[in-house]
Amino acid sequence: MNLDILPLGASARIISIDWESIPDSEGHRLRSLGVDAGATVSPLHRGILFWRDPIAVRVGRMTVALRRKVAQAIICEISA
Repeated sequence: MNLDILPLGASARIISIDWESIPDSEGHRLRSLGVDAGATVSPLHRGILFWRDPIAVRVGRMTVALRRKVAQAIICEISA
């Protein structure tokens, strides 16, 4: 399941990230914040505009804002 459609408040583990579809500068920012395969994420809030950008995501103890296009490149598995 892609991170952009993960239900709000659900906890999930990142399975993989399509780094090719993410700009290099954004990929570097995500890696430095700990967003990589194996990390636990939880979507907290989506924007209210038509595209519902940005998406606020909890990564560990941080809250990170992601564009919807970037969140679509992150494949997750919902934690039990």
